[in-house]
Amino acid sequence: MELISSHQANKNPNTSAQSTPPPSSRYENQKRRDWNTFCQYLRNHRPPLSLPSCSGAHVLEFLRYLDQFGKTKVHHQNCAFFGLPNPPAPCPCPLRQAWGSLDALIGRLRAAYEENGGPPEANPFGSRAVRLYLREVRDFQSKARGVSYEKKRKRVNRLKTLTQSQTQPPLQLQQQQEHQPQQGQTMMANYSGATV
Repeated sequence: MELISSHQANKNPNTSAQSTPPPSSRYENQKRRDWNTFCQYLRNHRPPLSLPSCSGAHVLEFLRYLDQFGKTKVHHQNCAFFGLPNPPAPCPCPLRQAWGSLDALIGRLRAAYEENGGPPEANPFGSRAVRLYLREVRDFQSKARGVSYEKKRKRVNRLKTLTQSQTQPPLQLQQQQEHQPQQGQTMMANYSGATV
């Protein structure tokens, strides 16, 4: 009898939901890995750095350190393939971290910093130096690789405009509705004009 009741208790969805936490999202897992990597970088820094003493300059050092693990070919200005999106042959230009990867990484680290008790106003990942660095990397990589980063933004704005136009009635229809008296007003006008 005890075996049956314990077996049924294991099948109870309420007890199993309470015992296992919901799985973390891919974003949360990546954010945790990035945060651990950055904290390890601070510990291995010479001299070791504490999180409160970390500044935007240290974040820039970290981003430059990550370039050695990059997989994106970024051509030098004197390379024959500078500005070509699909070079016809290999070249000795270095591999770097792609701008999009760095931008996403900084977003995750900025959130993780505040989740781990860092004050938002002192967040080194949101510093002006980091924002300028990311902009410079984006601009240079777009020229060097012949890839425009503006296309996605325009497409998103176009989609936003389309969805707004679908949710709002056309302008002519709105104007017609504004100029037509409502049904109750028409009835009152007809009633007031009638003679008794």
